[in-house]
Amino acid sequence: MNQEHDAQLPPVSARAEIARRKMLTAALDVFGRYGFDGASTRQLTEAAGVNLQAIPYYFGSKEGLYLATAEYLMARIDTHVGDMRARIGAHLLALDAAGERLAEAEARRFLTEILQTMVTLFVGKESESWARFLIREQMEPTEAFTRVYQGIMRPMIEMGRRLIGAILREDPGSEHVRLRTFNLLGSILVFRVTHAAVLAQMEWDAVGPEQVDTLRGLAAELVDLLGPPRGGAA
Repeated sequence: MNQEHDAQLPPVSARAEIARRKMLTAALDVFGRYGFDGASTRQLTEAAGVNLQAIPYYFGSKEGLYLATAEYLMARIDTHVGDMRARIGAHLLALDAAGERLAEAEARRFLTEILQTMVTLFVGKESESWARFLIREQMEPTEAFTRVYQGIMRPMIEMGRRLIGAILREDPGSEHVRLRTFNLLGSILVFRVTHAAVLAQMEWDAVGPEQVDTLRGLAAELVDLLGPPRGGAA
């Protein structure tokens, strides 16, 4: 949310912060299921267990709540990937400052860590509402997509490109590396996006700790298989 909107919010008390968080959690689910236009203010407030005046009081408007929900989603994802992103990013910056190249083995180790973190994050129950919200924004982008993309998605994608470029020995900005990056990320996200089909095909009742370990192993395998195309770079 922007500073102008923040300045309009009432003083934050512990009780108010709890109510606000309840609204954001509920809004993430409701907006994910019905979209911005399909979700009514009554649905949003009833899901959160608050009165209708809570939306204008805390967020100014339904649109304000929607944008705040996008930023809340960013914050939730960042609690899982923020430290990892900062650590890997700092290492890459140190290499750049020293004029040193990223070693392939190190790139594979970092990339494996990122993909395994994504597995743990996106196949869990908590991420169901996240996926619905993000898929809607992918199909019909709004200002919410811009914020999520710039704040979370773009930094992680560009870090992935840097690592994959080192493994493929190609320019991270090349079209080929960009495509390989999305291909690899998609190989993980498919387990959330096609969740029902995965359960049916794998004959799993649910995705529990054992299944997560299996998918984390698959993530490591995908990184191991990553290499330059036969005959050189595309």
